Amino acid sequence: MRIGELAQRAGTSTRTLRYYESRGLLPARRAGNGYRTYDEDDLRLLRQIRTLQDFGFDLEETRPFVDCLRAGHPAGDSCPASLAVYRRKLAELDGLIGRLADVRDQVARQLADAEEAAGAVGEAVAPRCEMTG
Repeated sequence: MRIGELAQRAGTSTRTLRYYESRGLLPARRAGNGYRTYDEDDLRLLRQIRTLQDFGFDLEETRPFVDCLRAGHPAGDSCPASLAVYRRKLAELDGLIGRLADVRDQVARQLADAEEAAGAVGEAVAPRCEMTG
């Protein structure tokens, strides 16, 4: 298939495909007429890349998965390098979750302090809403 068809089937743009090609993630095969040619394996590579990017992986983090697929493995995540990327990403996500939990706790404390201060001063009055006509 040609680049336009691959882009359409993968749900991306031809510009993106050219970029992936320049980064070595997508093969740069050319037909005798100079047109880029792709096959179902290339579509599978693209779907793997897009799925990982949807999960928050950056483009370079997808490389081990692409290499694993190119090596003939039926799944791009069955190689040691892919598993290592999964482990690093999971650790990164755990760290983000921990930081978010800390921020949430701080905001909850601030809210509780603000509500307590407002109640002690007697300012816990419902806000007024006026309609103008």
